[in-house]
Amino acid sequence: MAEFRQAALKDAPALLDLSLRAYAPIRALGIHFAAATADLALVEKNVRENMCFVMEEKGKIVSTISARMPWGPSPGPYGVPHLWWFASDPEAGRKGIGREMITWAEEAMIRDTLKSPAVSLGTADRHPWLIDMYKRRGYDIQGSKDLGKGHLTVYMKKILIPNEGLGGH
Repeated sequence: MAEFRQAALKDAPALLDLSLRAYAPIRALGIHFAAATADLALVEKNVRENMCFVMEEKGKIVSTISARMPWGPSPGPYGVPHLWWFASDPEAGRKGIGREMITWAEEAMIRDTLKSPAVSLGTADRHPWLIDMYKRRGYDIQGSKDLGKGHLTVYMKKILIPNEGLGGH
């Protein structure tokens, strides 16, 4: 059974290993995500500055996702938590790990714990299937921006609590 928790600095080496293995296809596509070429210092910075979550099975980290906070050093564009650094173990042997990880982060942490009415994320316009995957998960494209990484970053947002903080009562 999967267990979810916030990452600690001691998890950084395992997170680096997971990230580099999970992002190998991204590197092959020539897409420049920070997680794809991370080093230990960048992983530690992510754990210190953001809410970095892990999913463990039998004591092994099999998935991770981080949320950058609007008040943190690297906020997303919409004043809500911004998901990034999403990775699942390509050798974990079962489908659905990533879906479980992102659902837990969206619902248990962002919606239920932080009470955020929405969550955002960014992905590369050149990625062959991520935009469609996030659309199926309820994310809507909000805009795009050239961040100088060789692709357009497509910003997407998902409403988690309808009418909360969005002009409704």
